[in-house]
Amino acid sequence: MKKGYEGKEITVYFDSEVCIHSGHCVQSLPTVFDVKRRPWIEADGAPVDDVMRVVDGCPSGALSYERREANGAETSGT
Repeated sequence: MKKGYEGKEITVYFDSEVCIHSGHCVQSLPTVFDVKRRPWIEADGAPVDDVMRVVDGCPSGALSYERREANGAETSGT
């Protein structure tokens, strides 16, 4: 099941059925990914470029994103 976590500039998506629980996200960027917090993803918890870098590095592909540009255009990743 894929769920979105919306921030000001980026929406991070998480698919729990794909996740292999490697811990990559929580170890790489705990200000955004914290399993003890609800919601556990805070898309505005770090600079957008950092969030995209960690999402792009997700080993299972369970994380993805859509970034909103200043002109309103959207960019998708992983």
